[in-house]
This record gives sequence, C-alpha cells and structure tokens, in this order.
Amino acid sequence: MLAAGLAPVLPAAADDGGSAAAPTTYTNPVTAGVTDTFPDPAVIRGKDGAWYAYGTQNPVFNSQGEPGERILPILRSTDLVTWEYAGEVIQPDDVPATWRDNSRAWAPDIRYVDGEYLLTYGLSTGGLAVATAPTPTGPWEHRDELLVPSAPIDGCPTGNIDQALFTDDDGTLYLYWGSYDVVCVSELTPGAHELTGPVTQVAQGRRMEGAYVVRHDDLYYLMYSDAGCCEGAYSGYTVKVGRGESPRGPFLDDDGTDLMAESGKGGYVLTSNGDGFAGPGHHSVVTDLAGQDWMAYHAIPEADPDFPPVETRNGVLNLTKRPLMIDRLDWIDGWPVVNAGAGPSSSPQAAPVTDGAVATTFADGSLAGWRADGDVVVDDEPDAGPHAALDGGSLTSRERAGGDLRAQADLRVTDAGGAAGLALGTGSGSVTAWVDRAAGQLRLETGRGPKAQRAVVALPDSFPYEDWNVVTLDREVRSGTYTATVSADNLKEPLGTVALTVRGGAGRVPVGVAARGTADADNVSLVPAARPVTERVPDPEPGALLPEHSDEFDGGVVPGLTGLPGLTALPRTSGSGDAGTGWSWVRGPAAGVRLDDGALTWPTQNAELYLGTNTASVLTREAPEGDYLVETKLDLDGVGVNRQAGLVLYANDDQFVKLVHSQLGLLRKPGSAAQMVEFTKEAARPTSTPPAAAYSAPMFGAAPGETTWLRLAVHRDAANDEYEVRMASSTDGETWRWGGVWTLPDDRAPRIGLVSMNTAGATATFDYVRTYALP
Repeated sequence: MLAAGLAPVLPAAADDGGSAAAPTTYTNPVTAGVTDTFPDPAVIRGKDGAWYAYGTQNPVFNSQGEPGERILPILRSTDLVTWEYAGEVIQPDDVPATWRDNSRAWAPDIRYVDGEYLLTYGLSTGGLAVATAPTPTGPWEHRDELLVPSAPIDGCPTGNIDQALFTDDDGTLYLYWGSYDVVCVSELTPGAHELTGPVTQVAQGRRMEGAYVVRHDDLYYLMYSDAGCCEGAYSGYTVKVGRGESPRGPFLDDDGTDLMAESGKGGYVLTSNGDGFAGPGHHSVVTDLAGQDWMAYHAIPEADPDFPPVETRNGVLNLTKRPLMIDRLDWIDGWPVVNAGAGPSSSPQAAPVTDGAVATTFADGSLAGWRADGDVVVDDEPDAGPHAALDGGSLTSRERAGGDLRAQADLRVTDAGGAAGLALGTGSGSVTAWVDRAAGQLRLETGRGPKAQRAVVALPDSFPYEDWNVVTLDREVRSGTYTATVSADNLKEPLGTVALTVRGGAGRVPVGVAARGTADADNVSLVPAARPVTERVPDPEPGALLPEHSDEFDGGVVPGLTGLPGLTALPRTSGSGDAGTGWSWVRGPAAGVRLDDGALTWPTQNAELYLGTNTASVLTREAPEGDYLVETKLDLDGVGVNRQAGLVLYANDDQFVKLVHSQLGLLRKPGSAAQMVEFTKEAARPTSTPPAAAYSAPMFGAAPGETTWLRLAVHRDAANDEYEVRMASSTDGETWRWGGVWTLPDDRAPRIGLVSMNTAGATATFDYVRTYALP
C-alpha cells in the first residue's frame, strides 16, 4: 500500500462515565451483508437521533435473487457503521409525473429545511427533482415541477444532475449542480422551490461532478469528484477540493489554481491507495457526537466489481457495485483529507463516536438519568417522536464528564418570546449557549452580576426558531474557550457561531438544557471532544539514485539510427553522469527523436497505445528489482487537443500504467484544450471470460506547468500478486502532489518507459529519467 499506511487511530479521550453500547471499531464497506451496492450516499442525522443514508437507484438486493432496482434506497443506523435497510423514496409503480419513461434517479442530497426533510436528486434523463417528508423515511411528497429542467439553462453548460444544497450563515439557500464538466451555483427561494438570481459557474474540469459545499473556519470548501465513476475496477474516481471566501467562489485548490481554470486540479481529499477499492468518490460529510467529521462515499471492490447484466424497467443494464464506505475526514493545515492522506480504509478502524457519558433520545418516554427543575415532561408527537418539553424549566444530567468536551442537542423555541439553552456545568459556573428567539441571537453566557460574561452573534431574520435546530457546545480546557454553533442539520453549514473564553472550568461537569418560556429538547449528548489529527501520513520519498536505471540524456546515438543525434545503446563515457545502457524501442525508432542540450526531444506522434490500437512508439529500459521511484522532468509545447507525453511502466501493449502531461478537450467547450496530468492503466480484466484487456478511466493530477515533473512510485505487493503504482506531479520539482494508485498483475515485470503520442503537433522535451530506490 503506497499511502504509507493509515494514520494512527486517535479516539477521543477516555471518560469513565461513558457507555460501551456503540461499536468501538468498524471495517469497510459498512454495508457488507446489508446491500450489494449503495452509490452516491447522502447522510443526515434524523431528529429521532438515528442516521439515515440515501443512495442512487440500483439493484441493492441482486445477490439475494431480487430482480430490478430499488429507487433511492434508504438505510438507517444508530452508530454510523451498523446499517439496516429502511425502505425507498419511490416505488416503481408510482414514479413522479416529472419523470420521463426511461428516467432513473441518481445521486440524492438530503437536508433538513423548514422543519421537514428535503431530498433532491438528479434524473438520468436530465433535471433535478425534489421530494419532502416529515420523517427521514417518508411519506414523501413529490413536487410537480423540476427544480432545474432537463436541458442546460442559460449560464450553465452542464449536465443537470449531481446537486447539493448549502445554507449560508445569512440564511441564503444555495444549489450547486453539474456533471461533465461544469459546476454551477444559484440561490434558491425559501423552501428550495425555484432558482433565483444569477447563475454562477464555479468549477470546470474533465468529468467533474458531485459538488458538495461545507464551511470550515469561515472558509467555503467545494469538494467534488472527477474522472470516471463507474468502470468497475478500472474506475478513476477521486475526491478533490477548492476553497474560497464566498459561496459563489472563486474556489482555489492547494496550489492556488482556480477551479474554473481550463486545467487539471489538485486539492486531493480522497484517492485510491491500492488497498482493494477502486474509484472512491461521490461523497457527503457528517459529524459525529465528538465533533469529528466523516466522509461517506462509495468505492468499488476490485475483487468483485461488477453485477451480472441486470434486468430493469429501463432494459438490461451493466452496472458496477459501489458499496457504502465511511472514513475519518481530517482538517490539516486548512485542507480536508481522508485518513490524514492514507485514503480508503479496509482494516478495522476506530468507529465514530455515537454514544458517551450522555446520549439521550428520550425514546423510553422517561426522564431517567436527569434532574428536572421546574415544568419538564416527555412529550411525544407523530413526526417529532419523544422529546423533553420545557416550560421555563431545565434538565441536568446525572452523569458528568471532564477534559475537552462536546455537548449537543436538538432544540426548538416554541414561545415567540422565549429561548432554549444548552449548558455545560451548573449554577453560576455553568456556560450556556442560548438560542434566543426574542433577541434574534445565539448567545454564550456565564456567571452572574459583575462576573457575568457573554458573547453574541445575530441569527438570520429567517432563522426557523420553531423548527428543530442542532446546537453544539465545545469546551477546550487548555485555552478556556467555549464555542457554540447552531444549524438545521449539523452538515457543516452553521447559521451562527460564537466563542467565549472563560477562566477555569477544567473539572467534570454535567450537560443541561433549559428554557425561557416554552421550548423543546431532544438528542442530548455529552462526550469527550475529538482530538484532531494534525499531520498527514508521509508520502513516498526517493532513496538512493540508481544510475544504471537512469539517464541524463547528455550524449549518444539512437538505437537503429546510427550516426544521428539521440540515445545510446552503448555505455556512456566517463564523467557523463550515466552508467546505463539498454534503452530499446517498441515500434521504433520514432521519427524526429534527438538530443538537444542535454535533453531528449520527441515530437508527438499520430499514434495510440489503447486496447487494439497499438501504433505508438515506446522507449523502454529495464526497471530495478524491489520497490523504486522513477521521475522525469518534461516540457510539452504547443496548444491542441489529444496530445500527451510522459512516463509509462510497460509490460506489453495490454499491460501498462501511464502518467502523462495531456492536452484534452472539455466536453461542453468544443475545441478547448485543457492542460492535464493524466494517469491511466491497461490490463486484462480478470472478471471477463476469457480475460480481455481493458483501459481504465483516467485519474487526473494537479495542473501541469510549462515544465512538469512526474513521478511513479512502484511497490510490489507479493501477497496480492500485484504491483501498486502511485502517481505524483510537481511544477517546481520540490512540492509534489501525490494522487491515486493503479495496480498491475505481477506476472511480468514492467519496464520503465517514455511515450509522446496521440496527435502530432506538439513536442515533448525530457530533461532526464531518474530512478531511485524506494525505502
């Protein structure tokens, strides 16, 4: 595994008042034994205290002999890792009137808006639809009009699918959508009934889709997936990110590249790692009770990637299995990354925190475990379920916890002049986060009289006090900082955030809820706060240079072209810096190859290296034994479409990995030339009978420069009879952006190689090929 292993598991600090009811570990995929597949997952915590996941229409019970598909399947969990099937949004004999005859429902997004669950989804025939329900499982009411029509709208040349909502802290509701190759954003009217105002293009890229926006530390992060989602074990899906200061962008990746640039993008959040899952992507983000973020996504099991042909209402479909995965989402140096950069987990991991000293849903209808002061009862409503109803009263937990803490509760203010509060501690030493309807604010306060402290932030005029809202209250002991947030659904889109520094307060404290006037409380928890991971796992680093497998291109002749400037097939003279021989051609020598000023110059060929069309020349030399890293420095001039040059690890025409600077067109902009770093493979598809070569969807690297450095790190995984090959690129030779992993069978050792191909008209200049031992 070329991601240097998963980062050490860092569970929250132990607390002897906690509960052991929830699992302490989990293993991906978390839907194993529940459903065969669960693509494009959207996850939310319901107001009943359970988590719900919604997926794309798919044959979720195919292995059990069930024909056809479930339309927008729903899963339920009380711990984020143990799931059960909970129904579907749509029945096949009752599809909405907005559908065409051959429509399928793709990529749902779920939010809690105006006191109800609002689910949007895309139609395979184009267009975005909306359904609402009072509970996470329905009953669903389907709107009569599409939110976005099937055809592209003015200002947004994209496929109208893959949408997600986001609410800013001024209460403005936004819709992001688009697939292949542009992402757009527009404001929505209240309740998400229609677009309003201008449409803004915020991102574009080859096969870009699945945008999902969160706010973190006052910046907006647009995460998305690019490359191919659904080519089985050959899927190149990757999650990336750009960040900005406005929900309309501009969003920049970690190299400062605008997501609207006609180039590749960096900002890797989640890539394949050679650990058994391909194409991880199309995600959502959820936060556990300790404040740790998690990414829910799908990935493809390489050992069993495809369904047999599936009979559906749309005919026979060939579909890829994409089960639900979940992994820790860390924030390191201001950027999100899964498992500190290690990628998808396949071994046991520390589970999300979903239980603790206090984790009360009042489901048993009692106030056991609480001290009540004043008028407090457990009420039960058809849609809201059991909850604490307070009339000027308060509840304080009997259990306490110490250290860094997170308290959380769902609160709603039913009195027009009232307030609902979430507290840590008791008496004058308590710190309370008040959602104050009368004052229109989120307020933190502690103490009385001259020692009183408070911090306030105004809430939007449209703030839905009468609906359930999630309030969190964090205590950090070292700094004495208390931080409160309020949001509709705790999906990293807070409507208010406020902080207060309080001296002391390191002891064990209870959690409490309180009301001024009438208010309701539910899903109250108190757990040790998550310990953030602050360092990435190390990326591959080159060891000793291996001169016999390297070349500085500073003299010699091309094999087969005696007397012309070019490459040597003979030993170098002393002092040249090279000790290697052994360059050889596949379908060569290529025309125009020469040495100029210590660099190999090679015009791009009108030739391919693709399945049955193998006409391109490949210049190869023997690779070392053991693990190694190969690097080249490359200039690719000219501006055109379908030109590429770079590194290849070549076993034969049907078994190779290729990393190139590539000039590619954008689907929605004919004639455009996007500068990309493209990472692909070709190998026999083991599930085909007889085995036949298959060409992967690409993975895309960070934007190339006028000069681009490329690296391939190669690790032989003897236990799985394969080579794991990880890519990286750089625009300065010092800062490297490491991407995903392709695997190749190890039945034949690949050779190090170069290519310059696809379409004539550009010239590739290779400054060197250097091979290093990989420690």
